[in-house]
Amino acid sequence: MTPLRQRMLEDMRLRNLSAETQRSYIHYVANYANHFGRSPERLGLDDIRNYQLFLVQQRQLSPESINCFLSAVQFLYTVTLDMPWSSAQFPRMKVPQKLPEVLSLDEVAALFSHIHILKHRAVLMLCYGSGLRISEAVALQAAHIDSHRMLVRVEHGKGAKDRYTVLSARLLTLLRAYWKLQRPVDYLFPGTKAGTHLQPATVREVCHQAAQMAGITKRVTPHLLRHSFATHLLENGTDTRAIQVLLGHQRIDTTARYTAVSPQTVSRLSSPLDQLPEAAPPKRKRGRPRKHPAPEPQG
Repeated sequence: MTPLRQRMLEDMRLRNLSAETQRSYIHYVANYANHFGRSPERLGLDDIRNYQLFLVQQRQLSPESINCFLSAVQFLYTVTLDMPWSSAQFPRMKVPQKLPEVLSLDEVAALFSHIHILKHRAVLMLCYGSGLRISEAVALQAAHIDSHRMLVRVEHGKGAKDRYTVLSARLLTLLRAYWKLQRPVDYLFPGTKAGTHLQPATVREVCHQAAQMAGITKRVTPHLLRHSFATHLLENGTDTRAIQVLLGHQRIDTTARYTAVSPQTVSRLSSPLDQLPEAAPPKRKRGRPRKHPAPEPQG
């Protein structure tokens, strides 16, 4: 490990960035340096711009991925290398605002019916039944399940924030059956190595395979189950701010986009046009009789 990478890692740890963010930043910076075959200390703003163009034109990466690269190099240069550059020198790409796809209740039930390993079904049911991110679900411990108050405690979620979310009675029954069978020690869903938890990539693959077996044509991921959790709550009349708390969203407008996802919610709304008082139909104006010109005298 180079001294620069070590220093960047230390800077990220000091600022309590998540392990996933640290891996992502190191990945993008390493690819950036390898592209030019030089240390980032010997590269500058023009090189960042040229590499960004390469990612857009040659690699054809998504705007989200390119913005992740920009966040990584902005941290490297402004924090670790202490360059006097402003955020305006790292212009972000505009990300298209797409509505998240969701599953119907029947599709969710069909998906779970094709997940036969208890551990995998429990993890994915947490994503749907409690609205957890996959990284939050795999990192749960038994102590985070509060069966008395029917709550799930999420520690160090996105933004290093703790929160509570709902615990389904059906999910609690499944978790108790899983606990009796597995008796996990550290994490509720342990990985193959001692002291590790189940990897999100493994759960994503299980989710994908179950969706194929269920005949679901949508691109099903654990995060899609989280979207479906929020949308179905909204359709049941749950207040948007309550959903915001359950999901751990910092901003209400992030949660509000689920209003646009739910056709049922939109269809219950009435147009203000229907609230206008009925007006009498306009009367037709009677036109004045046309004056015919007097006949010209003959001879």
